[in-house]
Amino acid sequence: MPPSVGLVLPAFRPDVDRLASYVEVIREAVGPDEIRVEVDDPSPETEAALAELEVTVNAVPYRRGKGAAVTAGFEALGTDVLAFADADGSTPGASLAAVLEPVVAGDADLAVGSRRHPAAEVATHQTFARKHMGDAFAWLARRLLTVPLYDYQCGAKAITADGWASIREHLYEPGFAWDVELVAIAGALDLRVREVPIEWRDAPGSTVSPVRDGFRLARALFAARHRAKQLSNSRVHTAIASRREQPTALVEKE
Repeated sequence: MPPSVGLVLPAFRPDVDRLASYVEVIREAVGPDEIRVEVDDPSPETEAALAELEVTVNAVPYRRGKGAAVTAGFEALGTDVLAFADADGSTPGASLAAVLEPVVAGDADLAVGSRRHPAAEVATHQTFARKHMGDAFAWLARRLLTVPLYDYQCGAKAITADGWASIREHLYEPGFAWDVELVAIAGALDLRVREVPIEWRDAPGSTVSPVRDGFRLARALFAARHRAKQLSNSRVHTAIASRREQPTALVEKE
């Protein structure tokens, strides 16, 4: 019997028509056992429209951030494989299926979609500023983390339920930096990580700010490296952590 698959779509004030179209694409290409929309700060009209999609919707009246939303969705799923994709539909259905494939087949614990892999196809490009911010971040992350990837921030990833159980209590980043923290902790715990080249269609209206979020991502990268080193029993990083007040994990905030 194939493993069950649950998919989370984190959304902040989404374009409901685009989201509805993407849900149908996912159903046709992936056929997940459950689709769960984690939506932040929706208007009453958006909530009403989402109720028509025949998916599980969890709406909160404030902005949690992508990482907190995906974490809440994964915690609510009871499937063998957990996945998420950005709700704007930037990852086509076939590419999302490709990301799921190594995890469903048992060949990886965590699969990471990649827009920057040499075999990836970028159908529509990001703005100049976002692209170069992403390139610089990926370059730095490859040098700081034990998992060398072309792309850490792509909005399409899948993980086994067992992998999630081992990682969940070590995640702290509520926003976009959650992705790199997930990969860093997976590497520290010796999970099998597979990078999967995808087709990418950059969607307009991104809420990522190249300047503001660039600094946040950089800080979060060093924090993720620090936590990963702790888990790898680094004496230096363990000593540093012992002198600091420890943050609260996302799962403990739920």
